[in-house]
Amino acid sequence: MADSTVTLVGTLTRDPELRFTTGGRAQANLGLAVNRRYQVNNEWQEQTSFFNVVLWGSLAENVAASVNKGNRVIVTGRLEQRSYETKEGEKRSVFEIVADEVGPSLRWARAEVERIARDSGSGGGNSGSGSAGNSGSSSGGGRAPDPVYGDEEPF
Repeated sequence: MADSTVTLVGTLTRDPELRFTTGGRAQANLGLAVNRRYQVNNEWQEQTSFFNVVLWGSLAENVAASVNKGNRVIVTGRLEQRSYETKEGEKRSVFEIVADEVGPSLRWARAEVERIARDSGSGGGNSGSGSAGNSGSSSGGGRAPDPVYGDEEPF
């Protein structure tokens, strides 16, 4: 199966918005600005692209508790297209990144890693590899196992 995997490094354009589904699963959205600077005929040009990023489960909770607008982050995930209809009946299509991993960019910053203790029934699967994905609380309560790690620790 071919996935459209992307890795982006950019600046958060807004604080992560954390919500919960009716089933209790965490979901967060964030905006990411990716700047590109290049030279044409000895003149510097700048181009900015904006992306919406969707996060699920413990990743959503941890990112919402760890990063804020203006922070530089690295996002790895898959590119997905979603269609919807506006209130006026117009059909729209949007591309967004569904994140698998988020971490702070350490090029011009430092981060302190805080590993989260897992509840025995949680089934989350955080790796503890960076503060942007690992601070905050982990509320278990019957979540499905992590799609990558299941109930096992990744290391």
